[in-house]
Amino acid sequence: MRAVDLELAQRCRHGDADAFEELYRAHAGRLYNLVFRMAGSADEADDLLQDVFLHAHRKLASFRGDSSLGTWLYRLAVNHCLDFLRGRQAKMTRVTDSLDDEGASEPAAVAPSVPTAVSRIDLERAIARLPDGCRAAFVLHDVEGFEHNEVARLLGVSEGTSKSQVHKARMKLRAMLSGIA
Repeated sequence: MRAVDLELAQRCRHGDADAFEELYRAHAGRLYNLVFRMAGSADEADDLLQDVFLHAHRKLASFRGDSSLGTWLYRLAVNHCLDFLRGRQAKMTRVTDSLDDEGASEPAAVAPSVPTAVSRIDLERAIARLPDGCRAAFVLHDVEGFEHNEVARLLGVSEGTSKSQVHKARMKLRAMLSGIA
């Protein structure tokens, strides 16, 4: 399989549009699911997926075949999403700080009259509130189904760190969602 990946990457580097389309079709669906879960919105996911493939096209020369092309693309996508989330968090901090400076107060939310089970929307919002590392490890392991050794390789951390971050994410999600259900 690595030989096929190397050959496809080589064809892409040489400007073969059909090869890049083949690369896109083989990996876009799975990468879209990843970026959508990490970004939390379809519009942002569309933009991020496009950015990931543009970045991949520019970086194909660095693909050495040490891992599968899919793993390499996932690593690029995860890193790009984490950069995006860090940038979004920094923007939110600036906006929140400016609101705090103005003395604005947030209105209290009205409690639902009928208790409901945890919805998919509640879960997605809770996942979006996780720290970046925990969210990335959780999405890759519990949502995408990667093993801890694969998550560690994708995120550039140790396997123990992957396990720890998934555990922390689960505990934080449990705490965030306990008042909803």
